[in-house]
Amino acid sequence: MAAQRSIVICGGAFAGLALALAFRQGLGADIPVIVADPALAARPSRDPRATAIVAACRRLFEALGVWNQVSDSQPILDMVVTDSKLEDATRPVFLTFAGDVEPGEPFAHMVENRRLIDALVARAEAEGIDLRATAVSTYDARADGVTVTLADGAVIEASLLVAADGARSKLRERAGIATHGWDYDQSGIVVTVGHERDHHGRAEEHFLPAGPFAILPLTGKRSSLVWTETRTEAARVTALGEAEFHEELEKRFGLHLGEIKALDKPRAFPLGYFVARSFVAERLALVGDAAHVIHPIAGQGLNMGLKDVAALAEVVVDAARLGIDPGQADVLDRYQRWRRFDTMAMGVATNSLNFLFSNESTLLRTVRDIGLGLVDRAPPLKNLFIRQAAGLSGEVPRLLKGETL
Repeated sequence: MAAQRSIVICGGAFAGLALALAFRQGLGADIPVIVADPALAARPSRDPRATAIVAACRRLFEALGVWNQVSDSQPILDMVVTDSKLEDATRPVFLTFAGDVEPGEPFAHMVENRRLIDALVARAEAEGIDLRATAVSTYDARADGVTVTLADGAVIEASLLVAADGARSKLRERAGIATHGWDYDQSGIVVTVGHERDHHGRAEEHFLPAGPFAILPLTGKRSSLVWTETRTEAARVTALGEAEFHEELEKRFGLHLGEIKALDKPRAFPLGYFVARSFVAERLALVGDAAHVIHPIAGQGLNMGLKDVAALAEVVVDAARLGIDPGQADVLDRYQRWRRFDTMAMGVATNSLNFLFSNESTLLRTVRDIGLGLVDRAPPLKNLFIRQAAGLSGEVPRLLKGETL
């Protein structure tokens, strides 16, 4: 009977809502799926940020019936990478990425967060998923199930509890799962910029000594910036008045797209790296930022969380179809084996990239520029990087191939 109990997901952002839809698709209505998050009361979403959704994760949203409801997605048609100092008069291009991962399929799209969250919520409501604008206050895991108590006093008997409650996950802490990692003493400044000329779907990543300055295309003559600085400098820049901030922005952005203007207030987010020592505990699975946080230098943070979603949904659905309790230890262990190595590998890669590019060393700059140039002149290697960035390498879960569960 335990296999027929509810599944409770703590967290109603991208990962939690996508996982709920995946469970509903694969398990049907016989197993209730409940998403609990106080933020569900704040609709429509007002999140001003934007996110790069790689091809594999776009396929996931398409398989879940969400992608065609997302308005204003902007394909990234090509990308250029430069390596320079702020005072350099020119920024030579060392690496370019262009082309599709499959004919007619760009390797990524830029999506405004609020559009995607609202589409996920609407789809979840249409599918009859139980959305509750309250928190998970506590839980009691046993060999045969888990009792979940919500902040509004409701008590739910479940077979599985999923922590999709972010980097400061209370459920991870409650389970006694430690994390290992470090702070970078960097912050990512996020702001939307309007510009005079069309970007033509081009993304740019300028590697500057303080960290990457990424210009990511949005619909219309707009771009989303992820601008990395030391924490002290980021605090100074975001506290500037409008004219002073524009001056700092123009130094880094340049005028290749004509006159520019910040369209919202810049905000700074501290950057760090950590991975949970275990992605599972008794009757508990961690997904997304609750399991790992990586540097945004490769734009893979959210996409790593969606890979967790696809893997966990597949192992749970496969188990349930065989009559196996989806919350039992061997099912969750399969999820952990699938995801933890890939997560560690991506963490090492992003940490190494940040070390290699975020410094003033002339020697390192020479070495990395030679490396970028060699990659740019090696189409097979470049195509391998594109497929890796698009989430289409390795053992890919069915949802990331665009297949339904």
